[in-house]
Amino acid sequence: MLKPLATATRDLASLDGLWLFALDTKLGPEPWRAPLDTHLEAAVPASYNDLFADREIHDHVGLVWYQRTVRVPRGWADQRIVLRFDAATHAAAVYVDDVVVAEHDGGYTPFEADLTDVVAAGTEFRLTVAVDNRLTNVTIPPGKLAIGADGKEHQSYFHDFYNYAGLARSVWLYSTPRTHLTDVTVTTDVDGGTGLVAYCLTASEPAPASVRLLDEAGITVASCDGHSGTLRVDDAVLWRPGAAYLYRLEIEIHDGWHTVDKYELPVGIRTVAVEGDQFLINGEPFYFTGFGKHEDSAVRGKGHDNAYLVHDFRLLDWTGANSFRTSHYPYAEEVLEYADRHGIVVIDETAAVGLNLAVEAGLTGQPPRPTFSPDTINDRTQAAHAQHLRELIDRDKNHPSVVMWCVANEPSSNEEGAREYFEPLIDLTRELDPTRPVTMTTVIFATCETDRTADLVDVISLNRYYGWYVATGDLETAEKLLEADLRGWMTKYGKPIMMSEYGADTIPGLHSVTSTPWTEEFQADFLAMNHRVFDRIPSFVGEHVWNFADFGTGPAIHRVDGNKKGVFTRDRKPKAAAFALRERWKELRGRKPGTQTVQEPVLTAPIA
Repeated sequence: MLKPLATATRDLASLDGLWLFALDTKLGPEPWRAPLDTHLEAAVPASYNDLFADREIHDHVGLVWYQRTVRVPRGWADQRIVLRFDAATHAAAVYVDDVVVAEHDGGYTPFEADLTDVVAAGTEFRLTVAVDNRLTNVTIPPGKLAIGADGKEHQSYFHDFYNYAGLARSVWLYSTPRTHLTDVTVTTDVDGGTGLVAYCLTASEPAPASVRLLDEAGITVASCDGHSGTLRVDDAVLWRPGAAYLYRLEIEIHDGWHTVDKYELPVGIRTVAVEGDQFLINGEPFYFTGFGKHEDSAVRGKGHDNAYLVHDFRLLDWTGANSFRTSHYPYAEEVLEYADRHGIVVIDETAAVGLNLAVEAGLTGQPPRPTFSPDTINDRTQAAHAQHLRELIDRDKNHPSVVMWCVANEPSSNEEGAREYFEPLIDLTRELDPTRPVTMTTVIFATCETDRTADLVDVISLNRYYGWYVATGDLETAEKLLEADLRGWMTKYGKPIMMSEYGADTIPGLHSVTSTPWTEEFQADFLAMNHRVFDRIPSFVGEHVWNFADFGTGPAIHRVDGNKKGVFTRDRKPKAAAFALRERWKELRGRKPGTQTVQEPVLTAPIA
């Protein structure tokens, strides 16, 4: 699905702003047929949960309704008119006046409705959206619904971040010509000093096409006619971590001698591969330094915010990070575009978190249920998971910053049924994109002896918390356990290994001379212990700390005002560990391949 752009042949109008808002429990039947009977307004983009000083809204389970009036620009006559939602968490139905025009399941990928035959240029229409936050055993991510003693539905879920919901990303109205480009796929390679840019176009109907590739100075370096081909770029400047270089692919669809549609796509020429126990970018070993993150901030919840986008990337730069994982769902496309422009490497993850009912048992004290069974994670869940992968790869396939797909986070890969569930999904991922490696983060219950899926992936990504959840506070024991664990994976599989999560909850301002858990000193010592082990493992290719910043969670006795494993607070103030990481990652640049940056971080003082 092409990201909507304003070009010489396309127009784009933002529908962000304040929309009427109401819970379904406050409205009558078929609320889309009239103006919503509500005095509430909600910001778009934003999660709705924390916008209001209202416990009922914050904890609501079920449908909520958004509504606004939209005027179609009068100059869009004879154009195709499209309504696009960058995301709606987790499912949505969209109405234009009294007509349902779109339905979508999946809270983090875009969907569209063609309104060409529904609305007219220069007129207004009533746009109403029902958004459903409910999660079940057949949704991605999964959850469980139950009727409480109050007679209301209650939601539980198996992931450790708050179930923020609503229209958390932008909404657009855009136009295209009737004959238009519908998709473009770009893959790149390098032949000596020559860059190879293979492209494949699809259009709404048969029509001639041409492309040309421009460098950053606007000079055409290659061109081609046809819907597919390979552009050769002599002396190509490669897209590199820390040194982004983007060419611009200009695409034209023709009707006779006339250009009927134009579209532009940034292109970074680079290669990604796994060879033996190394991860290679442009044929050179790369070592990941960075974080698992979340789209999370006060008031906005998971609402995309460009100010936080810029600030968070500057903090990544300040720490010396060169990468991050989109835990545990696809982030807003603006995030990947920014990473493309600034040379930050991304592991792109689908929303398959919580496919592990052993975690549910541990958190609730209930008897464990089998994760994979007809009554739990089943064929319908797998089908939903496959659709999430299709939509993720369809959206993000052309981003040079994306170097690896992560199929799931911490599934029960040691349980019976795991291989049958995941092998078709990993095969599908490779079929959809054979150019990028595939990984899946491994929960601590799955060891190198019990895991049933590690041979299927290219990179072994481990989430390990020795010294926190295991051997709590005993870093000497934790160090031995961690090293034995990593060496077991290295010996058995001979693949690249990275730590996709490691961290310790930390209360900012809590200190102790004895490095006690929850203190800032312990967090720094915990990370240092992990780093000593990492440096002793020859096949180790990266370290992603959990987490970049503290984030909101659901109610639980082991959480106080959210998860505190961030090296920054939720409002982005540094803990002591942030300075320790900055020192390590600066030092790593001189001895680890792939950790060099073009220039020293711009920020040289503590960030508040």
